[in-house]
Amino acid sequence: MTVTQISAQELFRAAYENRYTWDKNFPGYTADITFKHDDQVITGKVIISANLKAEVLDVEDEQASKAIHNQAWEIAIHRVRRSFEDTHSANSFSYGATDENGAVEILVGGKAEGDKYKVRNNEVSHVHRLIHGTFVTIDTFSSHQTGEGYLSHTYDSVYNDPKTGEQKGGRSEFTDEYEKVGKYFILNRREIRTETEGKVSTQEFIFSNIKLLEPVAA
Repeated sequence: MTVTQISAQELFRAAYENRYTWDKNFPGYTADITFKHDDQVITGKVIISANLKAEVLDVEDEQASKAIHNQAWEIAIHRVRRSFEDTHSANSFSYGATDENGAVEILVGGKAEGDKYKVRNNEVSHVHRLIHGTFVTIDTFSSHQTGEGYLSHTYDSVYNDPKTGEQKGGRSEFTDEYEKVGKYFILNRREIRTETEGKVSTQEFIFSNIKLLEPVAA
């Protein structure tokens, strides 16, 4: 079936539903965390609960604790399984341009008018969304195939002012690694390289000793 035979919404929906997410029985997990920021190394523990709330333990440095918490929260929020209707029922979708690499642009109307996506090989390869008053642009370069949906492996992100288009802060490059714990794929390493005004800062989050929590009895 070619792109022209299906609607932009159907194409985008298929890619949206192809993302890897945790099911409703996900019990949560604990992990040891090693946080490396340039020359700094800090260790502690994280807990992601069954309701996907994140908690950081044994980290006294406030900035490090906040950085770890932000990543743990990001990990959890992207694994939440929400239906396409719940997320996009107030939006409409139409086709834009097609890149030379075959990525098809999806233009959003309705509630999220101005947002844009690109779909390639049944994966969302480009996101341009207004989040908390700032445009966030994410390009994915490679992905992990789990057999139950894809996970982004290498990608970057840039923030821009929606009024002026001016870039806010530096461009960040991400590398994510996963391991299978029980029946779930869980992030065990994330490296973030951020270039700001020619200077590169590196953050690395290493999650080890990952253990699923016991399911709470109903």
